[in-house]
Amino acid sequence: MRTPARALRRAAVATIAVAALLLSGCSFLPDPPAPSRSATPDVSGVDEDLVPFYSQELAWEDCGTGFDCTTVRAPLDWTDPDLGEIGLAIIRQRATDGDPLGSLLVNPGGPGASGVELIRDSIGFATGEALQQHYDVIGFDPRGVGESTAVRCLDAAGMDAYLYDVPAAPRGTQEWTDELNARNEAFAAACDANSDGILPYVTTVQAARDMDLLRAVLGDETLNLLGYSYGTFLGATYAELYPERVGRFVLDGAIDPQTSELEVSTTQAIGFESALRAYMASCLRTSDCPFAGTVDDGMADIGTLLASVDRAPLAGADGRRLGADTLLTAIIAALYNQGNWPTLTTALRETLQGNPATAFLLADFYYARSDGRYTDNSTEAFLAYNCMDYPDAPTPEQEEAARAVLAEKAPTVAPYWDGVDLCEVWPYEPTGTRDALTARGAAPIVVIGTTNDPATPYEWSVALADQLASAVLITRVGEGHTGYLKGNECVDEAVEAYFIDGTVPRDGLRCE
Repeated sequence: MRTPARALRRAAVATIAVAALLLSGCSFLPDPPAPSRSATPDVSGVDEDLVPFYSQELAWEDCGTGFDCTTVRAPLDWTDPDLGEIGLAIIRQRATDGDPLGSLLVNPGGPGASGVELIRDSIGFATGEALQQHYDVIGFDPRGVGESTAVRCLDAAGMDAYLYDVPAAPRGTQEWTDELNARNEAFAAACDANSDGILPYVTTVQAARDMDLLRAVLGDETLNLLGYSYGTFLGATYAELYPERVGRFVLDGAIDPQTSELEVSTTQAIGFESALRAYMASCLRTSDCPFAGTVDDGMADIGTLLASVDRAPLAGADGRRLGADTLLTAIIAALYNQGNWPTLTTALRETLQGNPATAFLLADFYYARSDGRYTDNSTEAFLAYNCMDYPDAPTPEQEEAARAVLAEKAPTVAPYWDGVDLCEVWPYEPTGTRDALTARGAAPIVVIGTTNDPATPYEWSVALADQLASAVLITRVGEGHTGYLKGNECVDEAVEAYFIDGTVPRDGLRCE
């Protein structure tokens, strides 16, 4: 997930694409339903005007070794099915044992990350072999994303200018604000012009209803979901809409549905500051660390480096300039996974020496940029979803209070977190709400939180587990984003026993 585009410009994507105790089985919750499927679409309980969508037969085509793909027709607007149609791209790897329990939908987060790309290129990163053995694993691109009917804004050169250009005026001046406002206006207008009318309907509620359509046309009576990061919000929204159709849900690296855009942004900034301090403590124990002294000394040096490139950006080989915004994006990208810390050390050492190459490499990875082009539309889709999902801009007083909190709790990143609100000039008013989601009547839902997750801080997983009436919480003690398949056997065994055997983990299971 990235922080909302409104109020604070800094973005932090919540997706796994960027990023000891076996359960007892004792629980006060009912057992989850055994997966059930049929060879034909499930149209039970469907309104008459939606039957043409729910009854469609899928035409699968081979799309690579072990995969087949198809496109599902969905209403542009679920509240007005006659308004038009969109296409939803899905990919399937059939259960490797040949006798699937059902379909398992996987969402990597974002919003804006491609589930098709994740499963096609990195299925082992998203699902363990045991899940692949027992389920048809389904990756899907939500509306607005990737190979589905997509949000389109600017070409590669335009995206480079929007994401990387260093403003001419000094940070915080009126001229700086005016320049960023002009960029936002041009970007929003381009999105509206190039997205073929989809922008007002790129919302999490609409995407959740799309997931129920996917469930039905795949022939499943209930939905099984492995949702990461933003995918936890998508999953919780589905559970709120269709509690009786919840099958086996695991929501990993959760978002608190009640949090406002400003709270999300502030909490993430504090989370990344904490993760950066953990990185610094580790770096100082190595021989190649470019910093010395205490953790506080090292953090001060990073603050000095950010201020230096803010005043005098470094020229890259392709003509782009590395300013403080792009350097902070590079740092954030590396903090998603502890395995990236050596690359962050290289990037910071080189930047101190006047070479921005590795910092650009990290920022490009974050924005899905390679060889001067963008390999997906994740940034554009992310901005579109958040401008529609988050209502009500904060007041100036709330923003000022948030800045004070950041100055105290995230002093290294705070000077570069504040920005200009794209959503103020978005061509459509938001339709989302920020309310507690309880999903009363749903089968048990497993929520996983990692204690020092910078992108989706642990307290959000605790909050979501508290809200959902049937949730149990697993805590992974560690660094990085999300918990499943991060080298913690306790977490992995709990997740797989739940999906395969229906064994509900003990609420409060703590995996050191």
